[in-house]
Amino acid sequence: MKNLASLFLALALGLLQFGARAQGVMTFEKELHDFGNVAEGTMATHEFKFKNTGNQPIIIANVQASCGCTTPDWTKTPVLPGKSGIIKAMYSSAGRPGIFNKTVTVTSNATTPSSVLTIKGNVLSKDEVKATLTPAQLAQSPRLVLDRATHDFGKMEAGQQPVARFTVKNTGKQDLVLGTLSSSCNCVGYKASPAPIKPGQSATVELIYAQRTVGKMSDAVTIGSNDLHGDTKLTLTANVVRDLNGASMVKESGVAVPFK
Repeated sequence: MKNLASLFLALALGLLQFGARAQGVMTFEKELHDFGNVAEGTMATHEFKFKNTGNQPIIIANVQASCGCTTPDWTKTPVLPGKSGIIKAMYSSAGRPGIFNKTVTVTSNATTPSSVLTIKGNVLSKDEVKATLTPAQLAQSPRLVLDRATHDFGKMEAGQQPVARFTVKNTGKQDLVLGTLSSSCNCVGYKASPAPIKPGQSATVELIYAQRTVGKMSDAVTIGSNDLHGDTKLTLTANVVRDLNGASMVKESGVAVPFK
C-alpha cells in the first residue's frame, strides 16, 4: 500500500509540474531594429518575427506603441506551438527629422506576458537626402504630380467631413509611396490608406476635410511621400457655417434666434 501511495504521489507531482510548464513561449528573432537613415516622408516599417517554442498556443491580447507616430499590427489568430507570428511596427517619418527611438509593448498569455520591442533610426530631411544624391540617382526618384493644387468645398456645415478627390500621377521611375498628411488645422486625413503608385500610372486619392472652425477657411496641406524632389502642397478652402438649415442662416446674418 505504501508503494502504491508513493506512485500516486509521484504521478500527481508530475501532472502539477507539467501543468506549470504548459505555456506558450514567445521567442523573437530580434527585439531591436535599427532602420539607419530614413528619408523623411516615408513610412519606416519592420516586422518582428517570433516563434512559439512552448507547448501551448500563444494569444496576443494587445500591442501598444509608445507614441502616436508608431502604428502597430500583429498576428490576430492563436499561434500554435512550433508556428510563427509577427509584430509589425510602422513609424511615420513625415515632419519628424532627426533621431528616433520608439518602443512597442506586446501583451500576451506567453510565459513572459509583456515583451518590449524597439525601433530606432535617423530621419533625414529631403534636403539632406537630396544633397547626397547624384543627378542620376535623383532622376531615379518617384515623382508626385497632382491634377490641381486647390479644392473649394463651397459652403459646408461645421462637423461635416466632405471628401476631395485628387488625381495623383507618378512621373518618376520608382514606385511612389504616399505618406502622412500634415496641416496646421490637423483636420485633413486620407479616407483610405493609398496604395503605392507604379511609374507612369495614376491613382485617385480621397482627402477628408473635418474643419470645425466657422468662417471662410483656407488650409494648406502637405503630402509626404518618397519623392526626393520635395513635398507636395495643396490648399483646401471652404465657407464653414454652423448649420445649413434656415434658422442657422438667419443667425449668421446677425439676427439672434434660438439654436437647436
